[in-house]
Amino acid sequence: MVDKFVGTWKMISSENFDDYMKALGVGFATRQVGNRTKPNLIVSVDDQGTVCMKSQSTFKTTEIKFKLNEAFEETTADDRKTTTVVSIEDGKLIQKQSWDGKESVIEREVADGKLIAKCKMGDVVSVRTYVKEA
Repeated sequence: MVDKFVGTWKMISSENFDDYMKALGVGFATRQVGNRTKPNLIVSVDDQGTVCMKSQSTFKTTEIKFKLNEAFEETTADDRKTTTVVSIEDGKLIQKQSWDGKESVIEREVADGKLIAKCKMGDVVSVRTYVKEA
């Protein structure tokens, strides 16, 4: 199920990301950098079924490794410490981050050859679109 997400994805658009970062509580300076950064997303799976998701940019590279449906500790790009669970629901990769009584959800799906990531915090939604590199 994760196979369709495997590969290197290049960001081509990002909508409403500043509002999403504000909702998360990200400071002004970090948001400025975050808004200018167009990271590549690299997804791989090893023989044991461990998924690796790496977000790579000139500013910062973050990497998480996880097994589906198992909680793990994540340090996000903006330095939040979250308890995160990634699952597959209706063909979508759903990443739920919980910290300090708050929750954010990143929903990724592959449609028409693009990877669409919807970042949700409360009623704020940011949509980031990626295309697969050849």
